[in-house]
Amino acid sequence: MKDDETVRQAKRTLDRIGEEGGLSATPVMKSAANSVRDHFAAEDADKSDKVEVWGTRIARGLALVAFVGLVLWMIGQVSR
Repeated sequence: MKDDETVRQAKRTLDRIGEEGGLSATPVMKSAANSVRDHFAAEDADKSDKVEVWGTRIARGLALVAFVGLVLWMIGQVSR
């Protein structure tokens, strides 16, 4: 009986928080995704210099490939 009351109270609390927007992680996830997109699109590079923009994009892409390769290599070493 006490457990049922606790469950009902927890559901009411979660519903109230959800209505107030306290559980919405979507804006945070959108902000993080936009930041990553802007980083790899070289939004911080000088737009008037096409070579700098493309060089930044290529370098960041290669850095990502190297990072993924390193992680996979480390996983392979640990799993031996």
